[in-house]
Amino acid sequence: MNENKINVAFFDAKPYDIESFNFINIKYNFNIKYFKYHLTHDNIILARGYDVIVVFVNDTINAEMIGQLKEYGIRLIALRSSGFNNIDLRAALANIKVVRVPAYSPYAIAEHTVALMLSLNRKIHRAYYRTRDANFALNGLLGFDMNGKTAGIIGTGRIGKVLAKILSGFGMKVLLNDIFPDDKFAAGSGLEYVPLDTIYRESDIISLNCPLTKETGYMIDSRAISSMKRGVMLINTGRGKLIRTQDLIGGLKSGQIGSAGLDVYEEESQYFFEDLSDRILADDVLARLLTFNNVIITSHQGFFTREALHNIAETTLENIYDFFSGKKLENEVCFNCQN
Repeated sequence: MNENKINVAFFDAKPYDIESFNFINIKYNFNIKYFKYHLTHDNIILARGYDVIVVFVNDTINAEMIGQLKEYGIRLIALRSSGFNNIDLRAALANIKVVRVPAYSPYAIAEHTVALMLSLNRKIHRAYYRTRDANFALNGLLGFDMNGKTAGIIGTGRIGKVLAKILSGFGMKVLLNDIFPDDKFAAGSGLEYVPLDTIYRESDIISLNCPLTKETGYMIDSRAISSMKRGVMLINTGRGKLIRTQDLIGGLKSGQIGSAGLDVYEEESQYFFEDLSDRILADDVLARLLTFNNVIITSHQGFFTREALHNIAETTLENIYDFFSGKKLENEVCFNCQN
């Protein structure tokens, strides 16, 4: 390692990560070592001697690992994601600074959410495979006009707000729910915040765009599903553990849930972002979900646009630069300054 540079250990590096970070790093000239592996108990020794670790959503860091990282000389944990539920925050904040990327492209995720809605509604995924087999029949592909239907958006941060504008443009009635309502946004958009029960009861489509917290964990369970409009479309581009997957499967089997679009999954860390096409899928629950023709699963793909990758790299490296320059950390994760 270069003693005269800031040394960065970068975990779970994919080719597209390396390309985008190397491009932005021309400005900063950090010494970045890319590791293709997730950060785990077994390989945490790789962080020894570095100043910073850069991690992603499936790198889980518990209290014991925090202690080891501090012992190895790590001074900063840089998340290249907005969420931080994969880190034992109390242990980290007592030992190592943590920064994140709070907003890389709300448009990327909101647009992917709409893509899932349209694909499920108009059965695009099924039509694609049919026509490749020269089957041009329309039976079983009937959809509905989104215009005039009701969409419930749970979570109105940057992503939820963009999604609300898009769906309003379709002529949908949009209902909002958030623990911290943005009344100014609602008033300016002509929309309304309502209780969750109203979202469940009235929505034809429900989109989860909220973070994973103690309050939101498994918020979609059998009770919530039973109170939804029969045949509802459920979209989750937030976090996998917002939904209790076994209850989702029950709702799909009964027809209470008409379709589901999932960009996240509660046990995704062992599967998403990896090519496992030459193996037997060991997760019985995920395998069961994949059997439904009214379910579309994408592997945490919502963020994956050129613009988002550029912004993630730029913000992550700027966070590192600010820390070692003694500047205020605009994107620091802390208990009293949630940003």
